[in-house]
Amino acid sequence: MIEKPIRRIVIVGGGTAGWMTAAPLAQRLARRPTAPCEVILVESPEIGTIGVGEATLPTIRYYNAALGIDADDFVRHTRASYKLGIEFKDWGQVGNRFFHGFGDFGPSLGDYPAHMFWLRMAAEFNNMPALESWSVSSMMARQNKFVPPNERAPTATDTYSYGYHFDAGLYASYLRDYALARGAQRIEGMVVDVERHPESGFITAIKLRDGRRVEGDLFVDCSGFRGLLIEGALEAGYEDWSEQLPCNSALAVPCASAAVLTPYTRSSAKEAGWTWRIPLQHRTGNGHVYSNAFTSDERARAVLLDSLDGAALDEPRQLRFVTGRRKRSWVKNCVAVGLAAGFVEPLESTSIHLIETAVGKLLELFPDRDCAPALAAEFNRFVGARYESVRDFIVLHYKLTRRDDSEFWRYCAAMPIPDSLRHQIELFRETGRVAILDRHGFAEPSFVAMLMGLGMVPKRYDPFVDALDIRQVHGHFAGVRDMIAQAVARMPEHGAYIAAQVERAA
Repeated sequence: MIEKPIRRIVIVGGGTAGWMTAAPLAQRLARRPTAPCEVILVESPEIGTIGVGEATLPTIRYYNAALGIDADDFVRHTRASYKLGIEFKDWGQVGNRFFHGFGDFGPSLGDYPAHMFWLRMAAEFNNMPALESWSVSSMMARQNKFVPPNERAPTATDTYSYGYHFDAGLYASYLRDYALARGAQRIEGMVVDVERHPESGFITAIKLRDGRRVEGDLFVDCSGFRGLLIEGALEAGYEDWSEQLPCNSALAVPCASAAVLTPYTRSSAKEAGWTWRIPLQHRTGNGHVYSNAFTSDERARAVLLDSLDGAALDEPRQLRFVTGRRKRSWVKNCVAVGLAAGFVEPLESTSIHLIETAVGKLLELFPDRDCAPALAAEFNRFVGARYESVRDFIVLHYKLTRRDDSEFWRYCAAMPIPDSLRHQIELFRETGRVAILDRHGFAEPSFVAMLMGLGMVPKRYDPFVDALDIRQVHGHFAGVRDMIAQAVARMPEHGAYIAAQVERAA
């Protein structure tokens, strides 16, 4: 039996991070029969949420499933659409277009990844179709098709996954209702002071502007970039990654929906950054991430508005940021989650995934009131490694550019990169092999999609793939490609699938 169980958790800040933290904590702790724990979230209506990204990785499905959330109900309440991956436009060079899909490149032969056989076939045959022709998710996206893969009895054409696009505000509200229904409490107020124990340095209470004190045993900082607790009170320190990720500004604006509801995010490289396009049921989310060292805010605004495929529904909102992470995101009895812990720009929709990572690890390492330093050390090691893995994958997008049409892209091509990423790039360039340094992060097909999509064709491939007869290899992959095409042709349109799903949930 735990002698010093946590009796009260105080979450500072609402929004996506706050309520994604509160929901599983309330589910597991608020009404347990032994040692119940209060879960209190404090938020102020005076502080707006960021919400620059509304796209996710497939891991969001496992987070929702752990909460017992019904997928149809979730899609209806958050006005969600499906995401099979990201279409990249003008990355690498102007005119380039490729797809980073969620999934692999079809069933392979033996123990070797499909791209190795593609490299061999490309050396033997002229006019080989693009590698993504063997990606089910990519072919679905091209034709605006969607149906979930059969995960109970998967076939060769169920080798894909999916995430969501959703309204971040509606998702936060959805999780708020979920958490409150399971015993969480919400307090509205502005935090003006943080009280700490004079000897241990632990946070003992937060003080609100109206004089109320909210005491707690464990505090979760979801206060956004301010890091009100983790930095303001505990001075965790911040590791700045601006040299490798030079974008420091964003503009976001919704627009009217396009005629076709596409099942993917689009990222288009621009002269000093990139724009995103995220389709929802009721509108399209748009934004421009850029470096104000290489362009003006006025020019960035014009680039964003020119990229819209519908009428703007609001004025663009401005955001400034410094890419990086806290040197420690668990200090004493305080854990930072979301933007309070760090920020890596939303190029691969990793922000919500990093919230999932932090919340999941907190539950795994859940402390007693002593908050053993070893728990904090393991949390900081794991979460820090995840942030660095995401950083490297994002830097890859910029570093491999062949664009020289602007000062921004020339800087990216010449900028220093982490040794870990340099190793991954060189290994693939020389041998076609992918070094996976974080088994919890992006998998081999994601690296292959990005590296080859950006124009890197390896000098060699695994010599063991030469052991198979080239005619057998070609016949196998031609059959797989035909099988994928036939399966995708039978799928419903993305918009039609969602309409039926929403009707079921109503």
